[in-house]
Amino acid sequence: MPLLHLVLLALVQGITEFLPISSSGHLILVPHITGWSDQGLIIDAAVHVGTLGAVIIYFWRDMLAMTIGAGELVRGRMSDGARLALYIVAATIPVVIAGLLLKDIVETQLRSVEIIAWTTLIFGVALWAADRFCERQRRLGSLNLPHALIIGIAQAIALIPGTSRSGITMTAARALGYERTDAARFSMLLSIPTIIGAGVLVGRDLVKAGDLALGADAAIAAGLSFVAALAAIALLMRWLTFATFTPFAVYRVLLGIGLLVWVYS
Repeated sequence: MPLLHLVLLALVQGITEFLPISSSGHLILVPHITGWSDQGLIIDAAVHVGTLGAVIIYFWRDMLAMTIGAGELVRGRMSDGARLALYIVAATIPVVIAGLLLKDIVETQLRSVEIIAWTTLIFGVALWAADRFCERQRRLGSLNLPHALIIGIAQAIALIPGTSRSGITMTAARALGYERTDAARFSMLLSIPTIIGAGVLVGRDLVKAGDLALGADAAIAAGLSFVAALAAIALLMRWLTFATFTPFAVYRVLLGIGLLVWVYS
């Protein structure tokens, strides 16, 4: 794959993965806009794996707390880190089940511009409404199991391209009353097991394919997306300390409308 293609895909993924605007939707749009061939799910997943490193580095304190907490759970102790780790696991279960049941449909029937246009528009409005009208009184320390499961169910819906995994989980958290920064923080931490699962599947597919060139392309794309994602996370978390999700919602609505005009004209 040409280096320019890899660079563009990595930048698109790194910038959009943790912004509530749908990275998968933008990745699917790249070949439609540029005229290039579809890069396929292996490259898509590879750039997602690159963003995994970024979220682990940025939230290293949470990662350390959850790791220590997991060890405490083995000894029958409960801590804030252990509780957060349990909620991450619980919230991941819905997307695992949905992914296993809908994998073939997602790969073959949902990667269309029309679907991306509608999901981008609809869930952009949902993000704005949740952020505008719901209270901001909960912090991540008050997260409970029912709320974690609700956010997890929302994440499963994001298997539909254009929905945005980060966008719909932040929307769900805001609808439940969590502060913007806490909604974003849990959303990003929740991405870790999902991306790890995708990375394992990619590794398996690469081994089966035995394609060294494809493996090198995937490694380059992952490294570039790591750098872009780390910058995007830092900027988003800074933004949410003093501003709202409105610019992202407006972008989604405008993009969705533009895509619908393109599709139906």
